[in-house]
Amino acid sequence: LDAAATSNPAPALNGDNLAYMIYTSGSTGRPKGALNTHRAITNRILWMQHAYALGADDAVLQKTPFSFDVSVWELFWPLVTGARLVFARPGGQRETDYLVELIERERITTIHFVPSMLRAFLDHPDLDAHCASLRRVVCSGEALPHDLQQRCLERLDVKLYNLYGPTEAAVDVTAWECRRDDPHRIVPIGRPIANTRLYIVDAQMQPTPIGVAGELLIGGTPVGRGYHGEPELSAEKFI
Repeated sequence: LDAAATSNPAPALNGDNLAYMIYTSGSTGRPKGALNTHRAITNRILWMQHAYALGADDAVLQKTPFSFDVSVWELFWPLVTGARLVFARPGGQRETDYLVELIERERITTIHFVPSMLRAFLDHPDLDAHCASLRRVVCSGEALPHDLQQRCLERLDVKLYNLYGPTEAAVDVTAWECRRDDPHRIVPIGRPIANTRLYIVDAQMQPTPIGVAGELLIGGTPVGRGYHGEPELSAEKFI
């Protein structure tokens, strides 16, 4: 022990090291373990702080199960910015009465919903009385219907954000701030987040003309390392 160094050891990790693996939903086939790096999730969290600016007076509710990637930013965003982190009880993310009570008791300012759960939450009769602390509502995981956007902004005095991204690319790759007076009848998924490139391509991987449908190609820092134990599929999808 006398010969051991007295200084802190140098970090052994770098941005390319694996940060986490979360399985995809399997909506396009069987679930696959998506591998995401420290660089990708750090980029995602730093972008979110630059865009939405949590402060010491904020409280983020962590209610998404850890098998879904939204849980990653719910957990680490407040911790790296000095905001307060509040954990919901297991299963509480499905109970609107409990969520309303918790929001009031813990003065929650920032919360995430998939749109279907947001709709159920907005049906609660006492939001005005108990959820005045809310400042930000983040939606992702499903398409956000226009009528739900309007209803949320009518019932709550909040900023509403619509985010999109696959499990394979560190949670989200696009973001949109919703507005009641926006002329879009379909809520956009928005523009790329920091250090992200998006292309609409055809079957030959060539860019499509404006207004022509194609496949979304994601590039840049958020893109993960591939699928666990799936080298051939990884080579096909991560080009």
